[in-house]
Amino acid sequence: MKEKPDFADHKSLTPRQRAWRRFLSNRLTLVGLIILLIFYVSFVIFPEFVAPYGLTERHRGFSYAPPQLPRFVDDEGQFHLRPFVYRMTSEINPATFQTEWTYDTEEKYPIRFLVSGSDYKLWGLFPANVRLFGVEEGQLFLFGTDNQGRDMLSRMIYASRISLSVGLVGVFLSIVLGAVLGTISGYYGGMVDNVIQRIIETLMAFPQIPLWMALAAAVPPEFSPIAIYFAITVILSLVTWGGLARGVRSKVLSYRENEYTQAAHAMGAKDRHIIFVHLLPNAMSHILVMATLAIPNMIIGETMLSFLGIGIRPPMTSWGVLMEEAQNVRVLLEHPWVVIPVSFVILSILAFNFIGDGLRDAADPYS
Repeated sequence: MKEKPDFADHKSLTPRQRAWRRFLSNRLTLVGLIILLIFYVSFVIFPEFVAPYGLTERHRGFSYAPPQLPRFVDDEGQFHLRPFVYRMTSEINPATFQTEWTYDTEEKYPIRFLVSGSDYKLWGLFPANVRLFGVEEGQLFLFGTDNQGRDMLSRMIYASRISLSVGLVGVFLSIVLGAVLGTISGYYGGMVDNVIQRIIETLMAFPQIPLWMALAAAVPPEFSPIAIYFAITVILSLVTWGGLARGVRSKVLSYRENEYTQAAHAMGAKDRHIIFVHLLPNAMSHILVMATLAIPNMIIGETMLSFLGIGIRPPMTSWGVLMEEAQNVRVLLEHPWVVIPVSFVILSILAFNFIGDGLRDAADPYS
């Protein structure tokens, strides 16, 4: 027989516990959470350890080498417990003058965990040379290489630190601007509300992508890579805070008429106390949902600007910088693995959307 739900137990839970239970019951949300945990822990915090090679490490003679497929069964049909890749060799086709790659089935390179590789500094502080996985001899290019013989997988892992952190930092700045100005606009009303709303309407009247491009193109080229990174982050935040401010304003307009807000007024509470104790905490669930759904737009914005050459610039690397080579149709046709960074963008955006949907459902007491 199907068990009946325990309503008594459900009623004994606090609203926060019920929201957390609803959040964890959403399978897509859990998938998104797992993907983002892997991305942020592995690619943002420990990229030097996870990547098989260094960011700028070149392999002579392996320009535009194709991806190597890990194998468990060799060409003779023998099964191996440890995955391996075959040695790759190249030669120039005299008819087409194109590089053709073949696999030497006589030489295998086992893939191992915790192997010694090139030297690096973890977080720029601690010298080390141990990599999460790799081969002790030969080369391992799971996603192929670029035109300079650099491992694409390693570069994508390093690029994740920039692209994913831009979304978080940009949304944090948007939350500060949007939550504060939206709360002030909704709480005070009158002339203050009119001025803030007209500013938001002016910003939202411009098409978002051309405005991003115009502001990014205005960044001086002599800026250092770190300065350009923060400039792009600020630009993405300044363009997108208006939507968050409007959402917070609508919530504050309803909250300021509630009994607890009126009671605080009657007891002589200051406006700052009412805003930070009664209004903002109640709107926080709405702010978190909107912020989570805004991060993908930040990632797409940075990727697009870098792809067009007006965002993040070398020597820093982002997903958009890696996909810049895909602008050449000939390179795209002959070496299609240069668009593999798109998969990282798609996965991260889907994961954030799954989590945003889960947070929205969890914050709804009637779901």
